[in-house]
This record gives sequence, C-alpha cells and structure tokens, in this order.
Amino acid sequence: MVSLNELVLVCLTYVVGLFAIAFLAERAALRGRGGWLLRSPVVYTLSLSIYCTAWTFYGAVGYAARSGLEYLTIYLGPSIVMIGWWWVLRRLVRIGRSQRVTSIADLISSRYGKSNTLAIVVTVMAVIGVTPYIALQLQSVILSLAIFATPDAGLAGAEGAPFNRAQAAFWVATGLALFTVLFGTRNLNVNERHHGVVIAIAVEAVVKLVALIAVGVFVVWGLAGGVGDTLERIDASAIGDWEVQGSRWAALMFVSAAAFLCLPRMFQVMVVENNDDRHLQIASWAFPLYLMLMSLFVVPIAVVGLDLLPAGSNPDLFVLSLPLSQGQNGLAMLSFLGGFSSATSMVIVATLALSTMVSNHIVMPIWLNLRRGGATQSGDVRSVVILARRLSILLIIALGFSYYRVSGGSGALAAIGTISFGGVAQFLPALLGGMFWRGATRLGALCGLGIGFVLWVFTMLLPSFGMDVALSQSTFEQGLMGAAWLRPQALFGVEGLDPTVHAVVWSLSLNTLMFFVVSLFTFPDPIERLQGAQFVNVLDHGGSARGWTASVAGSEDLMIMAQRILGAAEAQAFFRQEAKAQGRPGNLPEPTPAFVQELERELAGSVGAATAHAMVGQIVGGTSVSVQDLLAVADESAQMLEYSSQLEAKSRELSETAEELRHANEKLTQLSLQKDSFLSQISHELRTPMTSIRSFSEILRDAAKLSEADKTRYASIIHSETIRLTRLLDDLLDLSVLENGQGNLHIGEGALQDVLDRAVTTALTGSENPISVTRAGVQEKIIIRTDLDRLVQVFINLITNAKKYCRADAPALTILVGRRSDGITVDFVDNGEGIPADAQAVIFEKFYRATGAEGDGAGLGLAICREIMHRLDGEISYLTSYEGAAFRVFLPASALAPVQTDQSELSQPA
Repeated sequence: MVSLNELVLVCLTYVVGLFAIAFLAERAALRGRGGWLLRSPVVYTLSLSIYCTAWTFYGAVGYAARSGLEYLTIYLGPSIVMIGWWWVLRRLVRIGRSQRVTSIADLISSRYGKSNTLAIVVTVMAVIGVTPYIALQLQSVILSLAIFATPDAGLAGAEGAPFNRAQAAFWVATGLALFTVLFGTRNLNVNERHHGVVIAIAVEAVVKLVALIAVGVFVVWGLAGGVGDTLERIDASAIGDWEVQGSRWAALMFVSAAAFLCLPRMFQVMVVENNDDRHLQIASWAFPLYLMLMSLFVVPIAVVGLDLLPAGSNPDLFVLSLPLSQGQNGLAMLSFLGGFSSATSMVIVATLALSTMVSNHIVMPIWLNLRRGGATQSGDVRSVVILARRLSILLIIALGFSYYRVSGGSGALAAIGTISFGGVAQFLPALLGGMFWRGATRLGALCGLGIGFVLWVFTMLLPSFGMDVALSQSTFEQGLMGAAWLRPQALFGVEGLDPTVHAVVWSLSLNTLMFFVVSLFTFPDPIERLQGAQFVNVLDHGGSARGWTASVAGSEDLMIMAQRILGAAEAQAFFRQEAKAQGRPGNLPEPTPAFVQELERELAGSVGAATAHAMVGQIVGGTSVSVQDLLAVADESAQMLEYSSQLEAKSRELSETAEELRHANEKLTQLSLQKDSFLSQISHELRTPMTSIRSFSEILRDAAKLSEADKTRYASIIHSETIRLTRLLDDLLDLSVLENGQGNLHIGEGALQDVLDRAVTTALTGSENPISVTRAGVQEKIIIRTDLDRLVQVFINLITNAKKYCRADAPALTILVGRRSDGITVDFVDNGEGIPADAQAVIFEKFYRATGAEGDGAGLGLAICREIMHRLDGEISYLTSYEGAAFRVFLPASALAPVQTDQSELSQPA
C-alpha cells in the first residue's frame, strides 16, 4: 500500500516535472524556437482539456453509477459546440484578438461601451459561480487522499474514518493558493501567449487520458474478463437500462455547452491563448474525439465497481478504489496523478483568470478613482496590480474552501459541478447577443444578468447547502416570506420539474427575455453603437478597430505611465523596441497613433482593456475610429432613418386611409339619408296626384246630381294631376337613364343663339307669370357641337325656375354668354332674392325644393340638369357673386365646332 508521504513526494515530483516543461517552453518561445510545437493545433486542442476537471475524471464514474448514461450530457454539450458552433468560436476568437481582451468580463464590458459597471457585475458573478467548482476540486483531492490514508474510506464511506478531511482540505487549499500566487503572478502581462502554461496543460491532458484509459483497460480485461463479459455485466446492471428524461438531458446538455463557452478558464485557453483561427477547425473534431476517449470506459468502471466493491462504497472513487482493491498500487498512483492534475490545473487556471478579472475591473478602477491625478502621479501601479491579484487568488480559493466546509463536502461531484455550470451559463445571452445583435444595449445586459443571477442563486446555489442552512425548511415548503410562488424548487407555482431543469429554464429564459425586452426599449450610446458595429462586423475587418489621435501625447508622459504599470525594465525595453522599429534608435519613439495603440495593447495585458483605455486616455485625450466602423454606424443610422421614414409614411398612409374611410362613411351616411329622403319624397310626390285622381274619380262615380260645370272642373283636375304624374315619372326615368349612363347622346352642330331661342320660346309659352328676358346678342353667335336637345332641356329648366321662383316686382332674367380658353359659359341671372346660403350646397340633389317655393315641380329639374351636363363633359354651378339667383352652364372647348377655333375671344361676364 502506498503511504501518504510517498504520495505527496510523487505529487511534488510530478509538479516539478510539469513546471520544468513549462519553463523550457517559455524559454523556447522567447528565443523564437519550437513554434511548430508551441503553435500547434494539437497542443491547442489538448489545452481545451482543462474542461475535464476532477468532475469528469472521478465524478463521471460516480454520475454513471447513480444516474446511468446521463453522464454523457457533460460531454455532449461541448461536443455540439465544437462540431456545430465552431463558426461562433471563430468569431469569438477574432473579437478577443481585435479588442485585446483578457477575460470574459473584459469582452462583455468592451461590447457594451467599455462599461466597467458591467465588468464588475460579470466578475462578481464569475467568482460566485466558479466557487462551487473550486470546492469540487478540493473535495476530489481530499477524497482521493483519504482513500490512500485510510484504505477503507473508499469502501465504507466517510463516516468513522480517522482521516481529518477538514484539516487536509485547508492545507490543500493553502498549498494551491501559495503555489498559484508564486507561479501565477510572476508575469504581470496576461495578454501574452502563455506557451509554458499551455504546454503544461497539454501534458496534463495526455496524463489524464492515459490514466483513465489504463484503469479502463485493467477493469475490462483484468477484472471483467474481456469486452463480451463486460457488455453482459452492463446489460445485467441497472446502468444498462436506457432511460432518458428528455427535459433533463436537454437542460444538462445546454448548460454544459453554455459553460464551455462562458467558464473563465475556458475563455482563457480557447480565446486568449489562441494563435490562429484555423486551429479551431482541427479542434472542432479533435476535441470531441478526446472527450469520447475520456468517456469510453466510464460505464465499464462504474458497472464493475458496483459488482465487486462492497455496498456503500463511494462511486466517485471507483477509479482509485478498484485498482487498490486488487493490489495495483502503481495503477492507483497513476490514476491519482490523473485526478490530481485535473483538479489542480483547473484551480490554478481558474483562479488566475478570476484574479485578473478582480484586479482589472474592481481594484484598478477604484485605485484610479482615488488617484484622480492620473497614471503619471507617483505610486507604482505594477505593485498595486500584483498585490491585487495575489490577494484575489487567496480570496477566491478561500471562498472555495468555505463552500466546501459549509456544504459539508459530502455532495456528489456531478451535482456540485452542475451548480457552477448553471451560474456561468448566465453570461450566454449577453455574450451571444452582443456578438450578433447591434441593438443589444448595456442596460439590457445588466438587467438580464441581474435577474438570471438572482434566480440562479435562489434556485440552485442556496438550496445546495441543504435545508435550514442558507434557506429555511419553511422557505422550501411555503415559499419566501410565505409566498407560495417563491418556492426555490417550484418557482411561480410550477411544480413537478426536476430541480436542475427548473433552475436552468427559469433563470436562463427570464435572463434572455429581460435582455431582449430592455434592449428593445433602450437606445445604445455612441460608444456602444461603435463597439456593436465592431463586434458584429468583426469578420469583415480583422484589424484593430480604433486608433489614438496622439498629437497631444508626449513620449515622456507615456514612458512614465508605462514604467508605473510594466516596471522600469520592461517599459524601457518596449520603448527601445518601438523606437528601433521607427528608425529612431537611442531616442524615444514618436507618439504616433500606431505606437500608442500598441502601448495600450501592452498595458491591457496587465490591467485589462477598459482600465488601459482609461489610463491612456488620461494622457492622449481621444481616439479615432476606423472608416469601416464609421460606415457601419452610418449604415445603421441610415437604416434607422429609413425605417423611421417608412414608419412615418405608413403612419401618414394610415391616417389618409382613416380620413378616406371617414369621408366614405360620411358619404354612405349621406347616401343612406338621401335614399330615405328619396323614398319619402317619391312616395309623397306619387301619393299626392294619385290621391287627387282617386278622390275626384270617386266623386264623379258616386255623385249623381253633379252639374256639367262641376263634372268638367273635376275631370280637368284629374287630367291635370295625370299630366303631373306622367311628368314626374318621365323625370324619374330620365334621371335614372342619365345616372346609369344608359342613354345615347345625339351629337349635332348648331348655333348657340338658336338653342337659346328654342329654350326661351318653349319656357315662356302659355306662361301666366311673364318674365322679361335680356339676351347677349352677338355673343351668342357661336357654333357648338353637342347634344342640342339635351342642352335645350337644361336651358328650359333654368328659365322655367327663374319664371317660377323670382319674386321681384318686375321679374327679369339676363342671359350672358362668355368665352374662355377652355370653353364657353352661359349664365342665367335673375333679379330675385337668390337662394339662401345654407341651401346652395344641396340645390342639385333630388327632390330639393326651396323652402316656401311655389309651383308643382317635384324637385328633380336641377338634378337632371347636373346629370345632363356631366354627360356633355360640362358642368352646371350656382354663382354667389350676384344678388339674385344665378346659374352657370359650362361647355368645354371640345364642344366648339372646328370652324370656331379662329374666332376672336368674347368677353367674360362678371
């Protein structure tokens, strides 16, 4: 049996070997050697294996033993991303390079206008979200140490074991913290490619894979008796039952895929450490292959462990306990090294990434705010950043240790990992929305992240501590503050969901909804719009988007600031290199925009993009924007203006349509009233003569003693009413024919004077109320070509109306003829009182009769005149410029006979 001291010695030897490899890789990179290996897509793919922590090394077997094939979800999520979403990863890598970001908080902050508030929110969420993951690594190391210190611990469980796990966890956490502080903060610039770290992670990837495959080969061929026997064991085991809960599988795959994109350590190796976009093409199939090999022997190890080891054995430790139970100490040591490297590498890289976020986005902004004099004031920024990162490392690992202690350190590794995945998955809506949607806003991202984080804490993180620890039992059963819809595992009254599915669905769906809705109702500021254009169009121009307008910057001021951050030696070396590149060896470089941009990039590796931008901005004063981004924003503005114009046009069109509908409705109402009035009038006009005819007919029939004079008088009345009825029916028929356009016009030529003669003679013949008519004389000598009979009908009606309704003592009618460029006019003006103003608009309607008018007309004459003139392409109108009643008949120029085209114009009547 391997002793604990031997185990510690082997671990130290392994760690020293890893750092020797990392040291040699760093030296080779500085000397420009070994590029074929350091920048190899194979190394890049293996570095992604940092995703495979102690959860996948130890916890996957335990997950399979407890939940069957559900453990595959933690491998399927990242595989789907690499195979189906590698183009998204390519865009993400290109954005990270062009924006010079150092962390996921830096990237999200840069997208939304370099908002440090947003960076702080993301940093705090990342620290809290990764804390359970760090606790998971501590737990796995402690469990693996315990099985070597007390061999029965892995077989009988934790109870009663003499090994002090709390004390061991403290010393492991302390050792990891000190090691990370000493190694991880030697170099301030985190934006440079860490070739040594990447090579070390690649070596660990091989160790993990070899260790797990070695244990698997031993289990299948050494314990189970071969592949056939192993498959029989699997079929006989409960693990072999294919039971898939669709909602839980979908939720776990989605949250695993989201965590693969959003975990700070994954962002570090996948984005920051990427040398070439083309590496993603190899990784898109090579990394899923690696995950497949890591999961290949999980089920056989779980099944054989359940068969051979005593009941109650911890399935998370089957990878270690199976070799130990068979006396395979060397294999157990290799397995321990695989799990140890999985846990420690994750803790080191994760805490380095998180400490960078904390120092860049929390500590440095506070320090800059306190030191308002700027970066050129006394005080070593470098020492502040290094101290902030070291303290952040200690704080983050302390939080992981505290979570381990509070949660009891007894939960399944897979359950703890799922909680952490759910936390970092909250970054996904703001991340993807910022990459593909220009309309995404800072406020939308803040609101989405806020509500998603709160729901994750309430539904996943706090319940993980158990009842009556963070949340009381009454909160679980009755809801927060007694509100039943605020139960952690039945939010909004939705019951029956798996707790993981419940938490993931509610937190991410409301996160996304809030992000989308708030972004729709808020408008991005100019910097957000510029950054949005750069992120969305990153594949169109791969270079840096902005440059500095450095005309006011002095090289000396920039040198002083760089020394404060980078240190004197590194700053001077950088300035010498840039001066040499400008052809100015021995002097300070000119503060050109390209130089200042490169300096900002160098500083961003130490203090983050947002802080470096602010510090350079204190000295330089302003930035310039690339033409591509200006065009992108201008194009966006033009699209918005066009959309606004379209909305205005649509609004105007709708208003016009509404107005037309209103007028149409009014017209329909008027037509309906006219119809009712028409029916009433026609009924009245028909009933009156019919009543007279009927009455006098009955008198003639029934009265036997009538005198001849009475009979003649009554018969005359009947004859008169019959004529009146016939005339009414003729007028109605005539009007109907004219309105429907059914009547034919009989076009002929004649003198206007003759037409007027016929009309005057006909209208005044037999008149009991004579009216004097004054004519225009020579002005009437115009040859016209039209339907002369219809025109005579119009003139007769107008003369007859004047004769009937003119109430002057000496009624008189004046007929005036005028000539215009577009035709001729014939005015009929009497010397009566005229038509009241309120009646002038309706005098051409059917059955209209002036109030108090005398005569036996039915009120159809002017309506017929209007229809006739419409058929003759002319018009009839009432003139308001005269004291008496005045009507004008207009004939178009087309009604003039050709022989009249050369005659002189006649005067226009007033």
